[in-house]
Amino acid sequence: MSSDSPQPANRWLRLMRLDKPIGTYLLLWPTLWALWFAGEGAPSAENLVIFILGVVSMRAAGCVINDYADRNVDGLVERTKNRPLPAGEIKSYQALLLFVLLLLVSLGLVLMTNQLTIMLSVGGLALATCYPFLKRVTHLPQLGLGAAWAWAVPMAFAAERGQLPAALWLIFIAVILWTLAFDTYYGMVDREDDLKIGIKSTAILFGRYDLAMIALSQIGTLALLFAAGLHFDRGLIYTAGLLVAGGGFVRQHLQARHRNREVYFRAFLNNNLVGLVIFIALSADYFFRPQGFL
Repeated sequence: MSSDSPQPANRWLRLMRLDKPIGTYLLLWPTLWALWFAGEGAPSAENLVIFILGVVSMRAAGCVINDYADRNVDGLVERTKNRPLPAGEIKSYQALLLFVLLLLVSLGLVLMTNQLTIMLSVGGLALATCYPFLKRVTHLPQLGLGAAWAWAVPMAFAAERGQLPAALWLIFIAVILWTLAFDTYYGMVDREDDLKIGIKSTAILFGRYDLAMIALSQIGTLALLFAAGLHFDRGLIYTAGLLVAGGGFVRQHLQARHRNREVYFRAFLNNNLVGLVIFIALSADYFFRPQGFL
């Protein structure tokens, strides 16, 4: 896997990781799952635009604050040593100003929704801001990222329905487990460097049981999404999509058994297809079976 070496992309785009959209996609898919469940297959066009733009702005903000938090250690890690902050292309205070600007953009978007969604956005802001610093104090920063990722679920239900049905928490926990799995793969890429500089992660915590813990998290993800499908009266197309996603998880596991950084990163990237498959299956299920079919 190549490092984050200098690229033609603008330094600000690189700081926000807009030149590498994989993180945006991984946040987009569960956001769309939640909107489709909440909107019963037909979320409002306004909410769809607001949440897609919100995904882009909040993911960019998360990357900026993450790089700010890691500004003194990224230069010690092969994959991140050429990022704008450790490379001296952008000053720390400039990164903080950009972070605030991106939060203001996100605030402007959320203000176009309803009161419940606005109230929930405070929790999302707290999670997004705190996550980058968790790796200093706990081996479970991936859970913090998962909670930040999954916070889009209650916000989507709040925006679409103005209420929070209990079943949404099935999706919420599923997203946390999915994030735990794919971000552990990501952490395995940097595990050797992180051990040297004292950064904590689930990849380090799980040790030789890393693949087993990832597999358990993925099984839990599929089980919870299936349970959510039952509650929201989803049918065979959705269930088939979950089975295909399960096949993607198996493929990741088989790749990662080769035990090197390249295959860990490929396994991580494959989760984009997993998220896409689940979304296509969910949207198709609503389209062809709007009243549910089980």
